[in-house]
Amino acid sequence: MSIEDLVAKQRTFYNAGATRSVEFRLDALKRLKTGLKQFEDNFFQALKADLNKHKMETYMTEIGMVLEELNFHIKHIRRWTRPKRVPTPLAQFHGKSFILPEPYGLVLIIAPWNYPVQLCLTPLIGAISAGNCAIIKPSAYAPAASRAIAELIKSIYPPEYIAVVEGGRKENSALLDQKFDYIFFTGSPAVGRIVMEAASKHLTPVTLELGGKSPVIIDKTADLKPAARRIAFGKTINAGQTCVAPDYILIHKDIRDDFIGHFRTALEEFFPDGDMKNMPVIINEKHFERVCGLLGSGKAVIGGNTDTSRRFIEPTVLVDVSPDSPVMQEEIFGPVLPVLTYRQLEEAIGFINSRPKPLALYIFTNDKHTAETVLNRTSSGGACWNDTIIHIASTRMGFGGVGESGMGSYHGKHSFDTFTHYKSVVKKSNFIDLPIRYHPYTNRKLSIIRRFMK
Repeated sequence: MSIEDLVAKQRTFYNAGATRSVEFRLDALKRLKTGLKQFEDNFFQALKADLNKHKMETYMTEIGMVLEELNFHIKHIRRWTRPKRVPTPLAQFHGKSFILPEPYGLVLIIAPWNYPVQLCLTPLIGAISAGNCAIIKPSAYAPAASRAIAELIKSIYPPEYIAVVEGGRKENSALLDQKFDYIFFTGSPAVGRIVMEAASKHLTPVTLELGGKSPVIIDKTADLKPAARRIAFGKTINAGQTCVAPDYILIHKDIRDDFIGHFRTALEEFFPDGDMKNMPVIINEKHFERVCGLLGSGKAVIGGNTDTSRRFIEPTVLVDVSPDSPVMQEEIFGPVLPVLTYRQLEEAIGFINSRPKPLALYIFTNDKHTAETVLNRTSSGGACWNDTIIHIASTRMGFGGVGESGMGSYHGKHSFDTFTHYKSVVKKSNFIDLPIRYHPYTNRKLSIIRRFMK
């Protein structure tokens, strides 16, 4: 079936109204939950093949997060879909006002390769619970995961409702030529601009989940041992190929060397005897060569070794890094961590504010005033105080970017909101019809209106 025919069939299916009922949506969510559990081994194998992910990491960062999102939507969808009564202005007497949640219609979800299961299915959950039809476009860079997702979706949904389109740039381009009612994109800012430009031709609203260089500030009051462990966790998970991975560190100059010692200890605990066989690898040769090219931007005081045969890069800490060096000009998306120093907190805040707004910001301090100063004087999609990454793993908070790191948010209720249009409705009674709004207009009518508006 061509992409044009698929979109047409989904439009016909949606217009028939089947997706509108809460029971239909609940059934679709429950089928996805059942299917995900049945396909668990398929995803373990696929992510091992694409990224060398251990089952533990796959479950923790992919399957488990999707299941939590499903459970949250299944629990709350009935309440979310109800019309909400709101007060009616006196000028609209006698009437009733309410807000009616309605689906956008046809949704396109373009997902990346780094968390191919989570970043395909989590937005899909929001699209389903809001009552939409959807086409999912997984990344061709993770071919095994793409096939597994396509097989899962095909096994539980008819294509006129939910479908997967596999392929590369050609398929992406063909999809973006179609008219959708909403586009949800996760990927790089460069491709995000292309998606937004394509969406503008049809005035299609978009959510863009992008990335950027997420900074870490560490001040002199921080507990360095847990800070090092938590930063090492955020940098080594998925080999640093995470949109909210700690990208670079700004640390007070007096504690830099102590921190590096704790970071080295953390890696030794994570990988006893230097055994890193369960650490993920870089997704492909192109990205492997790009990240390897960044290693020369400073002096490697930890790591620095690579294995071309399996696209592996050892967790690496760089010092003596210039702010103008290549590693500081682009999102690293790999297990390389530049460490820069500052003397005064103002320097660190100024450095962050001089660059595009990041998707995440991390502050390690035991001083409340310092933390509040950083959080209040910088802008980022999200933040953690004394930890990394964990803020995205909550169904109670939205996850999204700001500025060049994206627009819009999702997770939990925010996912439902993203794929929902809230329609304002007034139901007017025929029992009373106030004549004041009708012609002929007079000064007396104006005086009456002014009295009510005081």
